[in-house]
Amino acid sequence: MEALKNIINNNRAGQQQGIYSVCCAHPLVIEAAMRQALKHDSVLLVEATANQVNQFGGYTGMKPEDFVAFVHGIANKVGLAQERIILGGDHLGPVCWVNEPAQQAMAKALDLVSAYARAGFKKIHLDASMPCCDDGERLADSEIARRAAMLCQAAEQASKNGDILYVVGTEVPPPGGATEELDVVEVSDVAGVHQTIELHQSAFGQYGIADVWSRVIAVVVQPGVEFDNHQVVDYQRHEATKLKDFITSVNNLVYEAHSTDYQSSERYHELVQDHFAILKVGPQLTYALREALFSLSYIEEQMISDTSKRSNLRAVCEQVMMEKPGYWNKFYPTTGENAHLYRAYSYSDRIRYYWPEPALQQAVATLFSNLEAQTIRETLLSQFMPNQYQAYRNGEISLAPRELVINKIMEVTNVYSLACNQ
Repeated sequence: MEALKNIINNNRAGQQQGIYSVCCAHPLVIEAAMRQALKHDSVLLVEATANQVNQFGGYTGMKPEDFVAFVHGIANKVGLAQERIILGGDHLGPVCWVNEPAQQAMAKALDLVSAYARAGFKKIHLDASMPCCDDGERLADSEIARRAAMLCQAAEQASKNGDILYVVGTEVPPPGGATEELDVVEVSDVAGVHQTIELHQSAFGQYGIADVWSRVIAVVVQPGVEFDNHQVVDYQRHEATKLKDFITSVNNLVYEAHSTDYQSSERYHELVQDHFAILKVGPQLTYALREALFSLSYIEEQMISDTSKRSNLRAVCEQVMMEKPGYWNKFYPTTGENAHLYRAYSYSDRIRYYWPEPALQQAVATLFSNLEAQTIRETLLSQFMPNQYQAYRNGEISLAPRELVINKIMEVTNVYSLACNQ
């Protein structure tokens, strides 16, 4: 983990260096990020969340060791050395079991973090901030820190290598973006961040893992960035000046910023300069994937006159989401004339949970097959995917639909990578 430590140290020293974390389990997104790492000769941080990947399979059906094999398999195909891949676990704690009593939920959380450690994950975000069903509305900060220390102790016992790097912090935005409309987002208070650090360091001592604190590399805070379904709250660096100044007075630490999706290139550079050295991105990557696939479906409609042979990808997306609303109905309006716009086009991109569905897998396969069977016309590519049209004209990519999708996703990874690797 020397590469990650060096990035943290260089950032603390004032260099324009950071790392972005790919929080996604879609194979095309992972491949695009790996190609980006090859392009810019950088390491790649790929993270799985507790609800995606856990000891019971998560919504991807993968256990931690399965996710490791999945990522490494793509790396072997792309030609990225495994040594350049850092695997992380995000929101590791009782988040999947908050409807159970704390004792039961924490027992499962301890098994979860142990499974990640045994599988070889080297960066773990300890997140015990969410109250369980018998905890009341809010946990005391000291109890959050105590539970995080329990999780860290379990990871250390499972790993035995003493090389896992940790992230702590309770100022975590809602995973996947806010559910309500936002105007402004409150920046973390320095006093609260200081208390978080002190409570966690003290709890580590109480659990006999004081020496592990030297491997805590970041604290999660809210720099004032967020997105809801249809708008983005941009980083305002003058609002985070106190945070920037504070972290330089704390040994070894930088900030980890969640929900950084959809910021501008300039904002990412500012975030890295202000010691938000770990930038998390997830929905924006699958949003780009969805944009590319939908664009190809419009091209398909122009090229395939027989409607029975088309993939009907957009219609299949809507059908599957309506048949299985569990991943979106708590986040989007369920009725109204614009409800379909949320399902298809929201920044929160709840469609990302549905790509593993067999019907959608088949629709994507049909889409690719239809467009591979004949050459995509340049004029159609210009109409529906203008950036990929330019990349094709410049000789950078082919007209293969898969290549077009990956190039679209790399528009996102390129912006992050440039901000982190100048």
